[in-house]
Amino acid sequence: MRLKLDQLTAALQKELAPVYLVSGDEPLQLGEAADDIRRAARTAGYLTREVIAIDTGNEWPQLTLEAESLSIFSDKKLIDLRLPSAKPGLEGGKALSAYCQRPPEDTVLLITAGKLDSAAQKSQWFQTLDKIAITVQVWPLQGPELLHWLQRRAERKGMHLDAEALKSLAVRVEGNLLAAAQELEKLYILHGANRINKAMVEGDVADSARFDLFKLMDALLAGKVNRAVKILAGLKAEGVAAPVVLWAISREARTLASIKTELKRGSNPDVLYKKYQIWDKRKQSVHEALQRLKSKELQGILQASANVDCQIKGQINGDEWEGLFRICLLFSKGSGIRAVEY
Repeated sequence: MRLKLDQLTAALQKELAPVYLVSGDEPLQLGEAADDIRRAARTAGYLTREVIAIDTGNEWPQLTLEAESLSIFSDKKLIDLRLPSAKPGLEGGKALSAYCQRPPEDTVLLITAGKLDSAAQKSQWFQTLDKIAITVQVWPLQGPELLHWLQRRAERKGMHLDAEALKSLAVRVEGNLLAAAQELEKLYILHGANRINKAMVEGDVADSARFDLFKLMDALLAGKVNRAVKILAGLKAEGVAAPVVLWAISREARTLASIKTELKRGSNPDVLYKKYQIWDKRKQSVHEALQRLKSKELQGILQASANVDCQIKGQINGDEWEGLFRICLLFSKGSGIRAVEY
């Protein structure tokens, strides 16, 4: 069964299908759709999850092995198959066809893939899969669809963007829904659940501030503490809101923590970099940060970020900029510096 993305939520409330295929070249929608399927499977009792990342093509026997193996605890199982290229090749096509001809009981197969071309949709493996699977293809949003998506996402947080605000935001983020989601998060941090106008969209996060935030992230990833502190002081002097700086830093820490966790599970680094939007020019600095920072240190940064968030909201005493300064020390040096206690 082929569904539109906005039909997936209703379908997941019914009985789960044995196979789901989510494909496309729009990473935010693809990732969120896959998360919805994983969440529905977990709610339905599929508590065991096995991740198979197809990189070289030598991983296909693992799909057959997982299909034939039973959980030690007899739990229902979700097989999370990641196929970035959307081209399984001859061996992969045979493995997928064989799986779909005899899908195992108490198992859901979730396939996330890149954009499927017309040739792939005519292939034998896809035709076999299409008979039992729910297939969802995601597409980049433009025009009215993008405006509707922005408004709907804002309303989930209790915000309402007027017509001019929507148009202004759409111009800035068209072609990059990840950036759109980040901009909406910033607006929510600054204004909460309120009405958002064009002036707020255009003025609250200036281009220069965004540029300096990028430079701050680069300095933190590289462990250049002096440069990071200097940029932080400049952001404060320019009047950049502390919640925006905290959002950028904590988002970077969460991304590193997530990548580190998945690497420990055996995921392929290149696949993870693509999943988390780590482009080529940032791969080396992210790799160095992952090598320098241990998991417990990243958790310390996130805990310190939560404390600063409480300071910003007036829930605990302390200066939020001093807290951001200490987080920069934690982020830059990593080993040997403990999370700040408040």
